[in-house]
Amino acid sequence: MARWKMSKIRVLIADDHALVREGIVAFLKFCDDIEVVGEASDGIEVVERAIKLRPEIVLMDIGMPRLGGLEATVELKKTDPDIKIIVLTQYDDKEYISRFLKAGVSGYILKKAVGSELVNAIRAVHRGEFYLFSSIASEVVAGYLDKRKSPAEDESYEKLTDREHQVLKLIADGCSHKEIARCLNISVKTVASHQTNISEKLGIHSRTALVKFAIQKGIIKLEK
Repeated sequence: MARWKMSKIRVLIADDHALVREGIVAFLKFCDDIEVVGEASDGIEVVERAIKLRPEIVLMDIGMPRLGGLEATVELKKTDPDIKIIVLTQYDDKEYISRFLKAGVSGYILKKAVGSELVNAIRAVHRGEFYLFSSIASEVVAGYLDKRKSPAEDESYEKLTDREHQVLKLIADGCSHKEIARCLNISVKTVASHQTNISEKLGIHSRTALVKFAIQKGIIKLEK
């Protein structure tokens, strides 16, 4: 008699460091209920591979070339609202946590977590639960309480559209209009139009100032 075979949780790993991806793949091989169906090294690639491979869960790094993790998350959620995303990063900044939660991720854990916690996160998110690394959970609660005490107006960054977020990140990464157009599959004229809109909304009218803004807001990270 044939045995009933439980379907595995299909996972796509997005990280620009090959060693990190290889380490995760090697660890998850020991889990009978999890299958790594693909890898991606940048934000554009993870969107393309998610569309092709149809994973149930994406493990998303933040600081990646071309599109960053946040911008890729926004793009993926537009393409497939049901896809579940777990942020796997070294960054525990409140700015990042808040933006990813607003973008609709299902989990946020730090790379310093032990492997068993990553497995628990994958299984919990697959069940439809939400998973936060312990120290992140306390940050989220603290941030929520702070907002209740002193509700703040929406920041200028929140006025940007999803596409403008993507363009701003690529500008801050030093990409030319032609490179941005190629990455996002839009025209150079459209890129220039997006930059004009970004500048108007933020009240920032030079590329240098936009880069400084991106650093201050944690959109890009300076390498230490």
